[in-house]
Amino acid sequence: MRAVIYARYSSDNQREESIEGQLRECNDYAKFNHIEVVGNYIDRAYSAKTDHRPEFQRMIKDSAKNFFDTIIVWKLDRFSRNRYDSARYKHLLKKNGVKVVSAKETIAEGSEGILLESLLEGMAEYYSADLAEKVKRGMTENAKKGKTNGVPAPFGYYVDEDDRFRIDEKTAPIVREIFELYVDGKRTQEIKNILNARGIKNRNYPFSYNTVFRILTNRKYIGEYKFGNIVIPGGVPAIIDEKLFEKAQTRMKINKRAPAMHRSEDDYLLTTKLFCGKCGALMTGAIGRNRNKVQYRYYRCNRAEKKECDKKSVRKEWLESQVIDCILEILKSDKILDEIAARIYGMQAEESFLLKSLQSQLDDAKQKLKNIVTAIENGVYSDTTKERLDELEAQKKALEAKIGEEQHAHPIVSQEEILVALQNYKRIDISTKEGKQKLIDAFVNSIYLYDDRFVITFNYKDRSKTVSFQEIDCLPLTSQVSP
Repeated sequence: MRAVIYARYSSDNQREESIEGQLRECNDYAKFNHIEVVGNYIDRAYSAKTDHRPEFQRMIKDSAKNFFDTIIVWKLDRFSRNRYDSARYKHLLKKNGVKVVSAKETIAEGSEGILLESLLEGMAEYYSADLAEKVKRGMTENAKKGKTNGVPAPFGYYVDEDDRFRIDEKTAPIVREIFELYVDGKRTQEIKNILNARGIKNRNYPFSYNTVFRILTNRKYIGEYKFGNIVIPGGVPAIIDEKLFEKAQTRMKINKRAPAMHRSEDDYLLTTKLFCGKCGALMTGAIGRNRNKVQYRYYRCNRAEKKECDKKSVRKEWLESQVIDCILEILKSDKILDEIAARIYGMQAEESFLLKSLQSQLDDAKQKLKNIVTAIENGVYSDTTKERLDELEAQKKALEAKIGEEQHAHPIVSQEEILVALQNYKRIDISTKEGKQKLIDAFVNSIYLYDDRFVITFNYKDRSKTVSFQEIDCLPLTSQVSP
């Protein structure tokens, strides 16, 4: 795992030592879990109540470059104190294959917040779809002209002043070499190592397996422009010919049928939520072979590889299916879902201090208006009364506008809407990786795995479950990697 550390303090009253302390504890966490730290992002004197933090925004932007797959924070409030910003940015990071972990907290502080974030993500997807529909027409016109529409230029290209892709003569030969190496028999991992050994960079970062893989599968290199459903052959200057590209695709199909040489972190659904019951370290995915040369996938304690922990590894598919079964038990209970909905709704109300204050001021203005109207009806009327009436009307309108803005920026989801959203989890297709991941991300806070049981903590108050392996029909298949 490759990680960056994000550290922050709020005001000039705090000292630089607070940053040093955060970095020290985050580095200790990474060292304990054998995570490689590849960089730091530090915001000084910036509040987490806002996302207007330069290093934070740079980190979010860099997450799309496959430079890191994990962000370590000292505590989750360093990332954001605003629930809605937190949900939005974690959703964006998830799309980029990046997860946020806390050095001092097991997954979450106030775990119901993760459930709320999951619900808000669903709502955000709806609003995004609505917004996409509104801007689709303009982007379609740009696409027909071969413009980038904001899509970054892949390695080997740059974007010119007319917003079109052009060949970068310095890096295009490297693209051709990558295809030629692959067709000549080099594997993706080997090509990555060759490029990095020569000091070749992709946007100032070393090449990763995924970077090379995306280059080998990107049809833009044969001149094909694609945006959504719009495909324009010849819409982009070609770097390689179609014959070379097709040879690479043919070889890729052959390699797919061969034993896997690379594992995707995304395939391991419990990553960053699964901990070793013996030493407390993270457990992450790995691939091995048994004595019969049969390949299998499993979860292993990060400290076990260096003989620092003797925790046995456990088969991936078996453990994930047990966790999914535990979540499905929750979804079967209407009583538990009612309890979760009530708790999440209450948590929103606790957080919205500004909205409460504005509503209180509005209620006060309405009462004063009512009193003046009553006085007028009783014959009390003067220039002063009219002036006061106009002032209160203006104040009422201003407060209603502010409340509307706050509700739009931080929508309060009703308890009924929350319950409907929770019920919708029952309809998720758990035969897909995406469906399983949604359930795990929403409901599971942490899992501690022992040799005879696992303890799963859920994202709602005081709810955990211990599952003994003896209670399960099939015992976990422990893994020993053959040398």
